[in-house]
Amino acid sequence: MDELTIKIAGEAGQGMQTIGAALRRLFNKMGLYIFSSQDVMSRIRGGNNFFQLRISGRHLYTLREKSDIVVALDKPSVALHREKVSSEGILVLDRKKFNITDTGKAFFDVPFYDLANKIGSSELFVNSVALGVLGGITRIEFKYLDGILRSTFAAKNEEVIVKNIEAARAGYDFSRDNFKPDIFAIREGSAKENLMINGNEAIALGAIRAGCKFYSAYPMSPSTSIMNFMADYAKKFNIVVEQAEDEIAAINMIIGASYAGVRSMAATSGGGFALMVEGLSLAGMTETPIVVVDAQRPAPATGFPTRTEQADLDFLIHAGHGEFTRAIFAPGTAEEAFYLTVKAFNLAEKYQIPVLIMTDQHLAESYRDIEKFDLNKAKVKRYIISKEDSPKITDYKRYQLTESGVSPLAIPSWINGVIYADSDEHTEEGHITEDAQIRVKMVAKRFYKKMAGLSGEIEKPTSYNIEGAKILLIGFGSTYGVMKEVSDRMKEDKIGFIHLSQVWPFPAAEITSLLKDAKRIVTVENNAGGQLARLIRRETGVKIEKSILKFDGRPFDLDYLMRRVREVM
Repeated sequence: MDELTIKIAGEAGQGMQTIGAALRRLFNKMGLYIFSSQDVMSRIRGGNNFFQLRISGRHLYTLREKSDIVVALDKPSVALHREKVSSEGILVLDRKKFNITDTGKAFFDVPFYDLANKIGSSELFVNSVALGVLGGITRIEFKYLDGILRSTFAAKNEEVIVKNIEAARAGYDFSRDNFKPDIFAIREGSAKENLMINGNEAIALGAIRAGCKFYSAYPMSPSTSIMNFMADYAKKFNIVVEQAEDEIAAINMIIGASYAGVRSMAATSGGGFALMVEGLSLAGMTETPIVVVDAQRPAPATGFPTRTEQADLDFLIHAGHGEFTRAIFAPGTAEEAFYLTVKAFNLAEKYQIPVLIMTDQHLAESYRDIEKFDLNKAKVKRYIISKEDSPKITDYKRYQLTESGVSPLAIPSWINGVIYADSDEHTEEGHITEDAQIRVKMVAKRFYKKMAGLSGEIEKPTSYNIEGAKILLIGFGSTYGVMKEVSDRMKEDKIGFIHLSQVWPFPAAEITSLLKDAKRIVTVENNAGGQLARLIRRETGVKIEKSILKFDGRPFDLDYLMRRVREVM
C-alpha cells in the first residue's frame, strides 16, 4: 500500500499508548514516514480512547478520517469506530469476549483474551497480542517485533519481557494463519531513522538549547509533558524545575528567576494562562524577559481538558492590563516549535519583554518523524551585561531611556550599587513616580519603541503553491500540516496556502503582499469565531471571504478539509 492508517481503540488502562509507542518505533526502524496522534478522555480508567498511526513512504503531516485497520480492545470500540473503517479496511475484534453475533463483512475475529490468558495467564498481555496481530496482518518480519518489545519492556525483568514476546508471537501466528490477503503488506522504506518527536518535546528541547535554567509550572493538560521532559533532563543540564502551587506562583517565580539573570519559562493551558495575566503585566512593566507557553485546549473554563482548539488567539494578543510590547509565536510543526522556542528566549532577553508560544493539544501531543535539528540554525544570543564588564558600570539606571527603548540589562549580584525595580510607574532609576511627562516617556519606551524594533524581526509567513491559486487557505499553528497535504493532493484544483508561525506583531506587510492577487481567501481555524480572519481584517484591511471552522475538540484531518474546500469551490 502507498500508505496505511492503523487505529487501536479501547478503554483507558488497556495500553494503547504502549502499543502506539511500539508501533512508532517499529515503523521508524523500517524506514517509513510516520504521523501519529491519540484521542483520550479526561479520566484515568474507562471511557473510550484511541491511538491513530499513519505510515507511508512519503512525508506525512496530518491524520486521515478513516483507518485501514481498526483494532478494538473492548466492546464499545466496535460500535464507536466501525463507521470509521475505510472501504477496503478491516475491524479486528474478539467476538467471543465482546459477545458480538453480528458478522460484519469487515470483521477479522481474533481471540485476543484467550491468547493473552493462555500465554501470560493474564488479560494484561492483550496489548502485546494486538501488536503481534498487527505485525502478522502487515506481513512484518517478527524480528522487528521482538526487538521493539525488548526495548519497550527493557526496565522489566526477563520473565515479563519473554511473556510479552510470546504473547505477540501468538497474535502474529494467528493472523498469519487466518488473515490470508496481503492487501496491508508493508515494505521497508528508504526514509532515514529520523527523530521521533511531538510538539511539547520540541519546545522543551528548544528551551534547553536556548539556555533555560529555571522552569516553573502547575500541571495542566496538554502542557504537562513539557514539565516532565524538563524534569527528566534537569540534572544533565543544570535546570531547576519547580512545580508551583498554582499558575500565579509559576509566572511570578519565573519573573523572579529572570530578574536574577536566569533564562526562565513556564507552560500552561488557557485556564492557567488566565491566572497568569497579572504576572504578564508585571513582566511588561518591569521589563523582565520571560517565555510562557499556552498549549490550547477547548474552553471556556475547564472545557474539554484533553482535546484541541485554537481559540486563545485574541486572548493572548490582548492579555494583561495596559499596553506593552510582546511577541507571540504559533509554530505549525515540531521543527518550528524547536527553532521558535530558541528565538523566543533570544527576543525576550533582547527586548526585555514577555514572549508567548501558542500551541495546542494536536501539535503538542502528535508525533512525527523529522530530521535532527540543525543547531547552527538555533543560535543562542545573550543580551545581558557580562560578568566581566559589570564591575565597570557606574550610575546604572535599570530603565534608562534609549533610542531603541531597550535599557542596559544588568544582573543584580554582578554590579556595584543597588538595582531598583517596581511595578508602579517609575523613573529611569526605578523609583516610583507620578510625573506625567515621565509616564509618557516610559509608555513610549515600553510600547512604541520596543514594538518598532521587534516588528523588524518578524518571522515571515510560509507560502506554498500560491501562484495562480484558485483558493488560498490561510491558517496558524497546527493547521500547517493539513493545509500542506490538501494543497499537495488538490494540485489540479490549484489550492495554495499561507501559514503564520508568528501572529504578533502581526506580519501585515507580508500578508498584504501575499494576498494581493488572491482570487479567494479562506481561513482554516480550530475555533468558532474566525479569530484569524478578524485579525487579518483589523491589521491589513483585507476582508476574508470564507472561514472553515472546526470547534468540536478534534483536529482537522486530510479528508475533512478536502471535503470542506470542495464545498467552498
